[in-house]
Amino acid sequence: MIARFAPTVDFFTTDRCYADARRYLPILFEKRDLGSEDAMAVLEGLTGWVRIVDNSLYASYEGEARKRIAARDVDDWPVVALALLLECPIWTEDADFFGTGVATWTSNRVHLYFGE
Repeated sequence: MIARFAPTVDFFTTDRCYADARRYLPILFEKRDLGSEDAMAVLEGLTGWVRIVDNSLYASYEGEARKRIAARDVDDWPVVALALLLECPIWTEDADFFGTGVATWTSNRVHLYFGE
């Protein structure tokens, strides 16, 4: 879906999300006795379409983001902070973001936001 909409939609993620994906994907694949090389190649390839935003750009929203997600998973504050900075919704399947005051879209509906 990212490849399909990348010509007309800007995609962003936090540096922390990307680092976590790089750290945990191999572990998850190893637990299932699967090779992670293909998954890591896909992750690296996504950087051509998804902009990784450095903490220094969204850090000023940390306090507000932590307040908004405190009842759920406060460690997810960077995603909320980035959404506040960019004034954009969050594409997620994680219910922790629901009720934070930031619009959220799930994968089966996000195409509507993208204008399809």
